[in-house]
Amino acid sequence: MFTGLVEEVGKVASLQVLDDALRIEITAPLIVEDAQLGDSIAVNGVCLTVADLADSAFWADVMQESLDRSALGQLKTGSPVNLERALLPTTRLGGHLMQGHVDSTARLVGRRPSEHWEVFRFSLLEQLARYVVEKGSIAVSGTSLTVSAVGPDWFEVSLIPTTLRDTILGTIEVGDVVNLEVDVLAKYVEKMLDTRSTSTSEQGLN
Repeated sequence: MFTGLVEEVGKVASLQVLDDALRIEITAPLIVEDAQLGDSIAVNGVCLTVADLADSAFWADVMQESLDRSALGQLKTGSPVNLERALLPTTRLGGHLMQGHVDSTARLVGRRPSEHWEVFRFSLLEQLARYVVEKGSIAVSGTSLTVSAVGPDWFEVSLIPTTLRDTILGTIEVGDVVNLEVDVLAKYVEKMLDTRSTSTSEQGLN
Protein backbone atom coordinates (compact mmCIF):
# COMPACT_ATOMS: atom_id res chain seq x y z
CA MET A 1 0.00 0.00 0.00
CA PHE A 2 1.02 3.60 -0.62
CA THR A 3 -0.16 7.08 0.38
CA GLY A 4 0.45 9.09 -2.77
CA LEU A 5 3.03 11.37 -1.15
CA VAL A 6 5.95 11.35 -3.55
CA GLU A 7 9.26 10.84 -1.72
CA GLU A 8 11.66 11.40 -4.58
CA VAL A 9 11.68 12.19 -8.28
CA GLY A 10 13.99 9.59 -9.78
CA LYS A 11 15.36 9.30 -13.29
CA VAL A 12 15.20 6.43 -15.75
CA ALA A 13 18.80 5.34 -16.29
CA SER A 14 18.20 2.50 -18.75
CA LEU A 15 15.46 0.45 -20.38
CA GLN A 16 15.65 -3.13 -21.60
CA VAL A 17 12.76 -4.18 -23.82
CA LEU A 18 11.94 -7.89 -23.51
CA ASP A 19 9.41 -10.01 -25.41
CA ASP A 20 6.55 -9.42 -22.99
CA ALA A 21 8.07 -7.17 -20.35
CA LEU A 22 10.27 -4.18 -19.70
CA ARG A 23 13.25 -4.05 -17.34
CA ILE A 24 13.77 -0.55 -16.04
CA GLU A 25 16.71 0.93 -14.14
CA ILE A 26 15.94 3.98 -12.03
CA THR A 27 18.42 6.27 -10.31
CA ALA A 28 17.03 7.15 -6.88
CA PRO A 29 19.58 7.73 -4.09
CA LEU A 30 16.98 8.44 -1.39
CA ILE A 31 14.70 5.51 -2.20
CA VAL A 32 17.62 3.08 -2.43
CA GLU A 33 19.02 4.02 1.01
CA ASP A 34 17.03 1.34 2.84
CA ALA A 35 15.64 -0.66 -0.09
CA GLN A 36 15.97 -4.42 -0.22
CA LEU A 37 15.39 -7.00 -2.92
CA GLY A 38 11.68 -7.76 -3.16
CA ASP A 39 10.55 -4.40 -1.79
CA SER A 40 7.59 -2.67 -3.40
CA ILE A 41 8.13 0.79 -4.87
CA ALA A 42 5.51 2.87 -6.66
CA VAL A 43 6.87 4.22 -9.94
CA ASN A 44 4.51 6.86 -11.33
CA GLY A 45 1.84 5.12 -9.29
CA VAL A 46 2.58 1.57 -10.50
CA CYS A 47 3.63 -0.89 -7.80
CA LEU A 48 6.87 -2.55 -8.91
CA THR A 49 9.15 -5.04 -7.17
CA VAL A 50 12.85 -4.33 -6.66
CA ALA A 51 14.65 -6.99 -8.72
CA ASP A 52 18.21 -5.68 -8.30
CA LEU A 53 20.03 -2.92 -6.43
CA ALA A 54 23.10 -0.72 -6.76
CA ASP A 55 24.47 2.13 -4.64
CA SER A 56 22.06 4.71 -6.03
CA ALA A 57 19.77 2.80 -8.39
CA PHE A 58 17.35 -0.10 -8.54
CA TRP A 59 15.96 -2.33 -11.28
CA ALA A 60 12.38 -3.53 -11.68
CA ASP A 61 10.52 -5.65 -14.22
CA VAL A 62 7.29 -4.32 -15.72
CA MET A 63 4.94 -7.07 -16.88
CA GLN A 64 2.71 -6.81 -19.96
CA GLU A 65 -0.41 -6.20 -17.85
CA SER A 66 1.19 -3.11 -16.31
CA LEU A 67 2.40 -1.92 -19.70
CA ASP A 68 -1.12 -2.29 -21.12
CA ARG A 69 -2.81 -0.37 -18.30
CA SER A 70 -0.23 2.33 -17.61
CA ALA A 71 2.02 4.80 -19.37
CA LEU A 72 5.25 3.14 -18.23
CA GLY A 73 5.84 1.87 -21.75
CA GLN A 74 6.24 5.49 -22.88
CA LEU A 75 9.19 6.16 -20.58
CA LYS A 76 12.55 6.96 -22.12
CA THR A 77 16.08 7.10 -20.78
CA GLY A 78 16.27 10.29 -18.75
CA SER A 79 12.53 10.47 -18.01
CA PRO A 80 11.72 11.70 -14.48
CA VAL A 81 9.47 9.44 -12.39
CA ASN A 82 7.55 9.83 -9.13
CA LEU A 83 8.73 7.36 -6.49
CA GLU A 84 7.29 6.22 -3.17
CA ARG A 85 8.25 3.35 -0.90
CA ALA A 86 5.55 1.06 0.49
CA LEU A 87 3.58 2.24 3.51
CA LEU A 88 4.79 1.23 6.99
CA PRO A 89 2.44 0.76 9.99
CA THR A 90 4.08 3.81 11.59
CA THR A 91 3.79 6.04 8.51
CA ARG A 92 1.51 9.06 8.66
CA LEU A 93 -1.29 8.72 6.13
CA GLY A 94 -0.97 12.18 4.63
CA GLY A 95 -2.52 11.29 1.28
CA HIS A 96 -4.98 8.42 0.78
CA LEU A 97 -4.67 4.65 0.59
CA MET A 98 -3.40 3.51 -2.80
CA GLN A 99 -2.61 0.02 -4.07
CA GLY A 100 -0.32 0.91 -6.93
CA HIS A 101 -2.72 -0.87 -9.30
CA VAL A 102 -3.34 1.58 -12.13
CA ASP A 103 -6.88 1.61 -13.52
CA SER A 104 -6.16 3.45 -16.75
CA THR A 105 -4.24 6.27 -18.32
CA ALA A 106 -5.53 9.80 -18.86
CA ARG A 107 -4.44 12.74 -20.95
CA LEU A 108 -3.79 16.27 -19.72
CA VAL A 109 -6.22 18.42 -21.70
CA GLY A 110 -5.69 21.78 -20.02
CA ARG A 111 -3.61 23.85 -17.57
CA ARG A 112 -4.93 27.09 -16.07
CA PRO A 113 -2.42 29.03 -13.99
CA SER A 114 -3.57 31.11 -11.04
CA GLU A 115 -1.71 33.35 -8.63
CA HIS A 116 -1.06 30.68 -6.01
CA TRP A 117 -1.92 27.38 -7.71
CA GLU A 118 -2.60 25.83 -11.11
CA VAL A 119 -5.67 23.92 -12.29
CA PHE A 120 -5.07 20.77 -14.35
CA ARG A 121 -7.87 19.14 -16.35
CA PHE A 122 -7.52 15.47 -17.31
CA SER A 123 -9.60 13.22 -19.53
CA LEU A 124 -11.63 10.51 -17.78
CA LEU A 125 -12.91 7.20 -19.12
CA GLU A 126 -16.66 6.69 -18.84
CA GLN A 127 -16.27 3.45 -16.85
CA LEU A 128 -14.23 5.25 -14.18
CA ALA A 129 -16.36 8.40 -13.92
CA ARG A 130 -18.63 6.93 -11.22
CA TYR A 131 -15.65 6.56 -8.87
CA VAL A 132 -14.54 10.19 -9.18
CA VAL A 133 -16.36 12.77 -7.06
CA GLU A 134 -15.74 16.39 -6.18
CA LYS A 135 -13.56 16.65 -3.04
CA GLY A 136 -12.72 12.95 -3.37
CA SER A 137 -9.24 11.50 -3.78
CA ILE A 138 -7.54 10.31 -6.95
CA ALA A 139 -3.98 9.24 -7.74
CA VAL A 140 -2.35 10.85 -10.78
CA SER A 141 0.97 9.19 -11.64
CA GLY A 142 1.35 8.18 -8.01
CA THR A 143 0.46 11.58 -6.53
CA SER A 144 -2.49 11.76 -4.15
CA LEU A 145 -4.71 14.66 -5.24
CA THR A 146 -8.12 16.08 -4.35
CA VAL A 147 -10.66 16.40 -7.15
CA SER A 148 -11.73 20.05 -7.41
CA ALA A 149 -14.27 19.60 -10.23
CA VAL A 150 -15.61 16.75 -12.33
CA GLY A 151 -17.54 16.41 -15.59
CA PRO A 152 -18.87 13.49 -17.66
CA ASP A 153 -15.50 12.81 -19.29
CA TRP A 154 -13.02 14.95 -17.36
CA PHE A 155 -11.90 15.95 -13.88
CA GLU A 156 -9.82 18.77 -12.48
CA VAL A 157 -7.29 19.07 -9.67
CA SER A 158 -5.71 22.21 -8.23
CA LEU A 159 -1.98 21.90 -7.68
CA ILE A 160 -0.05 24.00 -5.18
CA PRO A 161 3.54 25.10 -5.86
CA THR A 162 4.95 22.32 -3.63
CA THR A 163 3.29 19.62 -5.74
CA LEU A 164 4.37 21.28 -8.97
CA ARG A 165 7.95 21.48 -7.69
CA ASP A 166 8.36 18.14 -5.92
CA THR A 167 6.62 15.79 -8.40
CA ILE A 168 6.75 15.24 -12.15
CA LEU A 169 3.34 16.91 -12.54
CA GLY A 170 4.95 20.32 -12.81
CA THR A 171 6.78 19.19 -15.95
CA ILE A 172 3.92 17.64 -17.93
CA GLU A 173 2.33 19.46 -20.85
CA VAL A 174 -1.07 19.39 -22.53
CA GLY A 175 -1.35 16.12 -24.43
CA ASP A 176 0.90 14.16 -22.08
CA VAL A 177 -0.37 10.86 -20.66
CA VAL A 178 -0.52 10.06 -16.93
CA ASN A 179 -1.49 7.04 -14.82
CA LEU A 180 -4.77 7.03 -12.89
CA GLU A 181 -5.84 5.02 -9.87
CA VAL A 182 -9.30 5.77 -8.51
CA ASP A 183 -10.17 5.39 -4.83
CA VAL A 184 -10.31 1.66 -4.10
CA LEU A 185 -12.81 2.26 -1.27
CA ALA A 186 -15.37 3.41 -3.85
CA LYS A 187 -14.95 0.11 -5.69
CA TYR A 188 -15.53 -1.92 -2.53
CA VAL A 189 -18.65 0.08 -1.65
CA GLU A 190 -20.02 -0.46 -5.16
CA LYS A 191 -19.32 -4.20 -4.95
CA MET A 192 -21.04 -4.53 -1.57
CA LEU A 193 -24.10 -2.61 -2.78
CA ASP A 194 -24.30 -4.74 -5.93
CA THR A 195 -24.07 -7.91 -3.84
CA ARG A 196 -26.78 -6.69 -1.45
CA SER A 197 -29.04 -5.71 -4.35
CA THR A 198 -28.59 -9.11 -6.01
CA SER A 199 -29.25 -10.92 -2.73
CA THR A 200 -32.42 -8.89 -2.10
CA SER A 201 -33.70 -9.59 -5.62
CA GLU A 202 -33.10 -13.32 -5.25
CA GLN A 203 -34.93 -13.39 -1.91
CA GLY A 204 -37.87 -11.63 -3.51
CA LEU A 205 -38.13 -14.36 -6.13
CA ASN A 206 -38.21 -17.15 -3.54
